[in-house]
Amino acid sequence: MRADAARNLELLLTTGARMLAEDPATSIAAIAAEAGVDRRTVYRRFASREELLSAVYQARLDAIEAAIEAARFHEAPVLEALDAYVRGIVRVNRTWPTEVSRMRSDPEIWARRQRAIEEVDRFVMRAILEGFLRAGLPPSWPTSVLGSLLGLSTKDLSVLNDRLAADVIIDTFLRAFGRGEHARLQGPARG
Repeated sequence: MRADAARNLELLLTTGARMLAEDPATSIAAIAAEAGVDRRTVYRRFASREELLSAVYQARLDAIEAAIEAARFHEAPVLEALDAYVRGIVRVNRTWPTEVSRMRSDPEIWARRQRAIEEVDRFVMRAILEGFLRAGLPPSWPTSVLGSLLGLSTKDLSVLNDRLAADVIIDTFLRAFGRGEHARLQGPARG
């Protein structure tokens, strides 16, 4: 794909994600106009609105998977991995603010989403086993709460930059689930 075509596709998909988050009934023509891309170009690439929506979800999942990989859940120190993950997902949620529950309609997309959640669950279990988070909670509860906090980053924390929003989320999460000295944010913003 040529560089300009790749830029147009990314602009179209990020514009589509934003507009579909605001109004799930947004048309391809409206998305194309907002992105400054000719509607015929969009229809050559996507035969239907559903294909465009699927591409938006695939791009969101690509970004989520990249954030998980960058967090290095298995080898980075727990707090460093948590920080990297939260920063990455705040960025993903702000770039790709699509409604996650709409992903259920595509089995492949939903399976990818579930694998990402399972990866976060394994990381949370590691954090519990290493003493960073309290034990004895329902197994998926910390992951669910973390996901909800991250979801709020696009709305309730929109006045904060990505770094500050991530700090608020991590501090809230550690106050709720942290153990001992890990129950609150240590010092100013982390690395």
